[in-house]
Amino acid sequence: MKIAIQGIRGAFHEAAAKKHFGDDIEIVECSTFKNLCETLKKGNADRALMAIENTIAGSILGNYALIHEYGFHVIGEVYLNIRMNLMTLPGVALSDIQVVESHPIALQQCQEYIHQNLTATCKESNDTAESARDLASSGDRTKAIIASKICAELYDLEIKEEGIETHKQNFTRFLALGREDDKSLDNNKASLRLQLGHEVGSLADVLVAFKQNEVNLTKIQSIPILGTPYEYYFHIDVEWADYSSYQSALTEVGTRSHSLSLLGEYRKSTFELNQ
Repeated sequence: MKIAIQGIRGAFHEAAAKKHFGDDIEIVECSTFKNLCETLKKGNADRALMAIENTIAGSILGNYALIHEYGFHVIGEVYLNIRMNLMTLPGVALSDIQVVESHPIALQQCQEYIHQNLTATCKESNDTAESARDLASSGDRTKAIIASKICAELYDLEIKEEGIETHKQNFTRFLALGREDDKSLDNNKASLRLQLGHEVGSLADVLVAFKQNEVNLTKIQSIPILGTPYEYYFHIDVEWADYSSYQSALTEVGTRSHSLSLLGEYRKSTFELNQ
């Protein structure tokens, strides 16, 4: 099975893809999330795995828009405990480091360590693993990068410090995407997209409908509607114990919304802290 990811070998997306789909997959490297979507749309990958939120950096708002734009179905989710590592070319001292390069979210997750331990400027890149690959080929002994541990093995780099993320409960949630839905009786979670009117209590009415049907909201995220200032879509994740109660809730919510789209139903995942 071909799985499209954002990034190259060694990226956290690869680790998440293997955690969700298993090791027997072919990774299709994509430079951007837009490129990932094009790859899946054109059939050059069977599935895709896309980061959607992080417990430190928050939601990746643009990816919600991409899922809707391309009409993909959410067919699963996976949580990955993110462990950030500072690495350099072999033999470089911490005092030699003038620049720390990585993906902007990775840099954000390690700001406390950088400020307390280094006198270096931060430089953003497209991907953590790409930073590792480029450092290995550059021979630059004034630069350090932040990436996954596997990058040190792939690109012959030296780990100077492990686990430099500010908060150890650092998880990224990834969504598995497909061109078609993946119906299963085991599904107990769904991702929805709805638009509400500006009437008083419109959001409260929707929340009450879920509550009365014993459907649990695990996330609600507002996304601006382009071209209509101060109007928003709401992306909502819900989970249920009884499918018929969930269906009843959807019926009620549909009558109270301007629009309601089901992005996908899937089996909810769990997250565990790496030891």
